[in-house]
Amino acid sequence: MFKIGILIPFCAAALWAQPPATKSAEKSPLQFDLGNIDTSAQPCVDFYQYACGNWMKMNPIPSDQSRWGRFSQLEEHNREVLREILEEAAKPAPNRDAVTQKIGDYYAACMDEKAIDARGLSALEPELNRIRNLKDKGQMGELAAHLQRLGVDTLFEFGSGPDFKDANTNIAQADQGGLGLPERDYYLKDDAKSKEIRANYVAHVQRMLELAGEKPEQAKADAATAMRIETDLAKGSLDIVSRRDPEKQYHKMSLKEMEALAPAFHWAEYLKGSGAAAFDTVNVAWPDFFKALNTEIQSATLDDWKAYFRWQTLHYEAGLLPAAFVGENFQFFGKTLRGTAEMRPRWKRCVDYADAELGEAVGQKFVERTFGKEGKAKTLKMVDALEKSLGQDIQGLSWMSPATKAQAEIKLKAIANKIGYPDKWRDYSSVVIKRDDPLGNAMRADEFEFQRQVNKIGKPVDRSEWSMTPPTVNAYYDPTMNNINFPAGILQPPFFESDMDDAVNFGGIGMVIGHEMTHGFDDQGRQFDAQGNLHDWWTPEDAKEFEKRAACVEQEYSKFEVAPGVHVNGALTLGENTADNGGARIALMALENTLAGKTKPVIGGYTPEQRFFLAFGQIWCENIHPESLRMQVQTDPHSPARDRVNGVVQNMPEFQKAFSCKAGQPMVSANACRVW
Repeated sequence: MFKIGILIPFCAAALWAQPPATKSAEKSPLQFDLGNIDTSAQPCVDFYQYACGNWMKMNPIPSDQSRWGRFSQLEEHNREVLREILEEAAKPAPNRDAVTQKIGDYYAACMDEKAIDARGLSALEPELNRIRNLKDKGQMGELAAHLQRLGVDTLFEFGSGPDFKDANTNIAQADQGGLGLPERDYYLKDDAKSKEIRANYVAHVQRMLELAGEKPEQAKADAATAMRIETDLAKGSLDIVSRRDPEKQYHKMSLKEMEALAPAFHWAEYLKGSGAAAFDTVNVAWPDFFKALNTEIQSATLDDWKAYFRWQTLHYEAGLLPAAFVGENFQFFGKTLRGTAEMRPRWKRCVDYADAELGEAVGQKFVERTFGKEGKAKTLKMVDALEKSLGQDIQGLSWMSPATKAQAEIKLKAIANKIGYPDKWRDYSSVVIKRDDPLGNAMRADEFEFQRQVNKIGKPVDRSEWSMTPPTVNAYYDPTMNNINFPAGILQPPFFESDMDDAVNFGGIGMVIGHEMTHGFDDQGRQFDAQGNLHDWWTPEDAKEFEKRAACVEQEYSKFEVAPGVHVNGALTLGENTADNGGARIALMALENTLAGKTKPVIGGYTPEQRFFLAFGQIWCENIHPESLRMQVQTDPHSPARDRVNGVVQNMPEFQKAFSCKAGQPMVSANACRVW
């Protein structure tokens, strides 16, 4: 199931873990700050440079990061809070509650590098032996299910999700997968940089296999074999832009029809091993992938498949293996792909693992420390203001007919708002966590989550469930549930500050809220109705008008060049760009509604409208390594930060009025695009 989020990567003091009292007089680096402005730049020439230039100069990328921005700063703040929680929880006090014991022992085991190194590969050896003992290709189904349950995303993906055309029911879902590189085009693009990355990737696979005990000659051959299999699977995969179309990811069929796509794969053994209950129908996201998998099963030898499975197992479990594996994994995926100079400290990685594996247990403690009940009330107040302005926007559209407006209004009113954290915490009591078994802990947590997902097949959809953990600095809209979700982690400065003026808050969290609401009406979200069903509720004429305006946005962003010859993919980023433009517009409308009839204060020399745009620009302030930027434009549906900001303001007459921009200046588009 696809999710549409805000970034890598989105308030009162109660929403933020306050610094110690002795530092209360210090200004937090997370807060909105006019000192971030580059006054040597002109807002009508390059607003991003104007809003963020001084921040970028004062905030170089730390050596353990591939990019560094306002999101990163808040993520690091939350990570520090989680570190305190986990270090305290890791102390083996006899009075620890069950949740504290579980997350504390997980963290303690992860942090014990000496013990991990001393064990070598012994913790993974049972899985490697299982692969070595594969007798024939008929056993691949059982093996794949076993590895997937342990967190090795091999061959393909399998789980559950709402039926796109019956959004109240979960059905089985099978999707493409089995790759080690970020996405299919890394295997298929023919430019020099792509070829270089592939060569480095194969060398990395070889080194990992050598670390696992293979002789250099055998490891070299096995690395080439794994690369060949992954390349063939990539050729059968749907491209990243096409995957944005929900119709292209919806192929509901019977179990027998799915089995017929890949008869060489033993589905009965796979499904038995997966732990899924019996089912009759399944959504096969991209049937051609399973046809390609069938061909590959037939053509590759048993030894070829053993090499592939060995590599995949080492790859997905690398983070909790001895230091040599961790270091080699970083050299390729950190340095080569993202340009990161140094590996992050162990504690940061272990905090992230704990959040990923036991997210709602860790999140429960995070919320207790950082987020009060008043946080939800204050956020919902802003959500209400944004809903009203989006309703005004819809009714004011000249290109949309009354019939479609009526349906859009129904969908808007049906959007559910989830703020901060789940109403009911996930129960991890069945997950066995041992203080001396870090890899086993991760595998058992992954197995718990895999089983939790397949248990949903055939069951009603739980619309209260979250897909992000509470400490996450992000937000998302779910089209099949028609809800917007704002974890506690993002409901803090620089996005929301209770003692800041309305203009700054609407430019920060207000824009985030508006962005997520707009996702319900972007090129993907608009295909789902108020109940979350994939259903065309548009008149043909209105659909054509929408597509014409969306094409303007796609073409506009495709012209943005991030490096010589490297452009933003306007088709890949269309939904996020639409949401950025729409979100900023309706957030500004909400601000104007709030200020109606009041004296507009000038603060720090800036009007409310100017402060709104500055706050919007500054939440995206960022420095990024060229390697990471190149990876972003190839794989990420979000445009780079500079283009997210400048792309929005150049389309807004309200911005041009606020900063007295003139026709012909770069931040004044001669052909301004507007969908919402």
